[in-house]
Order: sequence, then structure tokens, then C-alpha cells
Amino acid sequence: MTQLSLEQKKQWYGENLLQWYHHIKRDLPWRENHDPYRIWVSEIMLQQTRVDTVIPYFNQFISKFPTVKHLAEAPEEEVLKCWEGLGYYSRARNLQAGAKMVMELHNGQIPNTKDEVAALKGVGPYTCGAIMSIAYNKPIPAVDGNVMRVISRFFALEDDIAKASTRVKLEHLVEGMIPEGEARYFNQALMELGALICTPKNPNCLLCPVMDNCAARLEGREHELPIKSKAKKARVEYRVAAIIEGSGEHAGKVLVRQRPAQGLLAGMWELPHLLVGEEQEKLFQQAVKEQPELGRMLAEEVHTRHHLLIKPKLWFCDQDHIFSHIRWNMRFYIAENDPDGAASLSQSQVGTHAEAILEDGLIEGNASDRSSVTTAVSIDADPLVAEQGVSYQADTSSEEQQQEEIRFIDEQDMESLPFPNLFLKILQQYWQAKLKGEI
Repeated sequence: MTQLSLEQKKQWYGENLLQWYHHIKRDLPWRENHDPYRIWVSEIMLQQTRVDTVIPYFNQFISKFPTVKHLAEAPEEEVLKCWEGLGYYSRARNLQAGAKMVMELHNGQIPNTKDEVAALKGVGPYTCGAIMSIAYNKPIPAVDGNVMRVISRFFALEDDIAKASTRVKLEHLVEGMIPEGEARYFNQALMELGALICTPKNPNCLLCPVMDNCAARLEGREHELPIKSKAKKARVEYRVAAIIEGSGEHAGKVLVRQRPAQGLLAGMWELPHLLVGEEQEKLFQQAVKEQPELGRMLAEEVHTRHHLLIKPKLWFCDQDHIFSHIRWNMRFYIAENDPDGAASLSQSQVGTHAEAILEDGLIEGNASDRSSVTTAVSIDADPLVAEQGVSYQADTSSEEQQQEEIRFIDEQDMESLPFPNLFLKILQQYWQAKLKGEI
């Protein structure tokens, strides 16, 4: 084959890639038209998430928030609930914040200039390029991990794609490869190639439309490239949590709390839990799951932070959850709300009382047979007097003081409150176990 110059390779690449794309492109809901809002939503959802997973979420989201105006005006909790299960919830908050900017600064019309789109909350260089090229057919590159991989292989580039400087270099290279008037389809074709053919571990070179001039394939380096330095290992944290069963008017319900408005899993609902110290981490390694010391810590945490007295009574399960930078190793106990039985205990007696509950054998048998579970996400005074929840200033020594809301809920209430994947799965498992009479 005749050796091609760099410019000839760019032109040849575009022609062959586009021909292939128009023949095999997938029928995806966000490709029904070139509506910038739909493209924006889809690209945010597709970050760190597989296409097959996104499709039902996208359809549900667009059905509930069909326009940027609907999204901007929706309650945040409703938006988060619609996002529940996708993970990386800051994406949803930033998307809604961007929608509000569109309403306030652009009269409800998503702008069509690069600088204005890039200024929207949560819109980085890749999302900006995707919106500008797919919606408006502007020759602006949309370079994500897929695109960096296929371009690095085609040109046998040895730059570390984990570095920001490499992304900038590849953006300039891709920009010069976009065929005139074909930005919309060229960028989508690059994404499609990376998703279907030039995959990370097992590239299907024999089906690749640009295999004839792919330098990595010709050099036998398709499995070696691209070069990517390893990310920093996630920090491991050990946490103990409580599924607190209500009594009296709250019988049949469990206690949940809302996370602070800022930070990890902001605004989501969760089960009460706490980070344990290094001395208690060894308890997670022991075969016995019913640890009185952990029960004591739980009782003290709930009493201090939520002004409730509880009786931890049995181990429910262990579960790990991996964020991008943190791994939570969690142990869940079922506990009873005890507003009357231990009302006379002082703060110093609360932990001893809870520890005695565990030591006296109130750990029931069948729950101890439950298996540990691991999931990975490639992302948190007086007894209650009303179901609506009580707001108060948390009194904590280990975490920053935040205004929190706590409430008792039943299974039906979960249909309206947004939970992170971890707590959603645990609560679903709990309700199923209650239904089957296992606990």
C-alpha cells in the first residue's frame, strides 16, 4: 500500500469512518433529532455509564422533563429521584444548574456558540464539543476516553491519555480531521468506533473501517496502546450503619436522614452511619459479625447526632461501595428505636446499654447466615413527632456540623425520595427480607 502523508491519512480516515458509520450506526433515542437539549442530557448521562444502561433513564428523564424549562423549574429532589441508580449524582445537579442558567441568561434557548455553551454549569470540553457538533454541526472536536483511545491507536501515539496536555493535543489533531460539513456525524462516528470496535481490551481490528492504515495494528501494538497511567488507589473507609425500625406510630418504618446540600452524595437520603477509627477496623476482619463495640458506637452516634435511643439487635449484611476516590466497607445492623425503654440513661450509659443488648444474645440466628455483598460503581432531642421529618443542627465531633432532616419511612415512601445506589439496594433487600419473614 502506498505510504500516505499525515494530511492524506486524515482525509482517508474521515471518508472511511463516515461510510462505515452511516451503514452501522445504532438507533438511539437521542439520535432521533438534533435537539441540543436532548443531546446535552444524553451526553451527561453517558459519562461513566454504558449506553444500554442509559437508554431507559434517558427516556424516563425526557418524558418527565421534556424541555430545558421543565428541568430548570423542577424540584431538585425530583431530578435526583429520576437519576437514581445512574450514580455520579453531581451530574444531575450540574445539569439542572445549567438549565437554570439557560433560562436566566439565554431566554430558555440553549446557546449555539462555543464560549456560551462551555460556560454552562457541568459542561466541560467534551460535552461542549458534543453539543456544538451534533446539535449545530460546528467543526469542534468532542474528545473523551473512547476517542483518545482510537486516535492514539490509529496514529500510534505514546502520550499518556491520563494527562490533560494529551487531551489538548488530541483535540487539535481531531479538529483537523473533521471533514467539511460533517462534524455532526464524524464525532458520533468516532464515539461509535470506540464503543463497538476499538474497545479497551479486545479491539476487533478485522471489522474496523480504518484498519488498513492503523499504525498500532500494523505494528502489533493495538493491545499496548493507548498509554494510560494508573489512577490513584481509592482510600478505604470502614463504616457501620443502622437500619432503625420504628415503634408506636412509626411501626413498620425505618429511619433515614438527608445528606448535607454540599459534598459527596449531596441532598440524597441514606441510613444513619458513621466512620470508625483505625482501632475498630480490625473488627470488620473477624468472622463474628455481631460486634458489641460497633453496636455501642452506633447507639452513641444516633443518640448524639439524632437525639434518639436505639437498641442494635442483629447483623444484617456487609457491603462495599466504590466511589471514584473512596471505598466504603460497610456493616449494617438492624436496630430498634427505643424512645421509652432507656429514656433514663445518661449519655455515658447509652453505649453500655447498646453493647449489653448485643452481648445478651439478641442477635437473631437466621440473619447471621446472610452473605456479604460487594458492588462497584465505571459514581451519602425528642423522638420524631411527625412523618414529615424534623430539622435540627447536628452535633457531631467527626464531621462538619450540617443542617439535616430525618424521618421514618416505609417502602412506598422510597418512590419519592432519592437514595444512592448503596442504600437503595440495602433497603430493598431489607423490605424483601421483612416480606419473607426472614427478619
